[in-house]
Amino acid sequence: MATGGSGDVLTGIVTALLAQGYPAAQAALLGVYVHGLAGDLAAREIGETGLIAGDLINYLPYAFKKLE
Repeated sequence: MATGGSGDVLTGIVTALLAQGYPAAQAALLGVYVHGLAGDLAAREIGETGLIAGDLINYLPYAFKKLE
């Protein structure tokens, strides 16, 4: 998760949750969790070495789906 742009992805997730009406604390907690989950899912599929921020974005739908 220490790759360029991954913090921007996290910021986007939290901002999107805030825009949906989540309270700030919940948006932060859920955002961090989903961000990490997307990273874990991506790492399982493509490996940790080449993981980039765009991969996190691609795996966000799968991370949110797991929460349902």
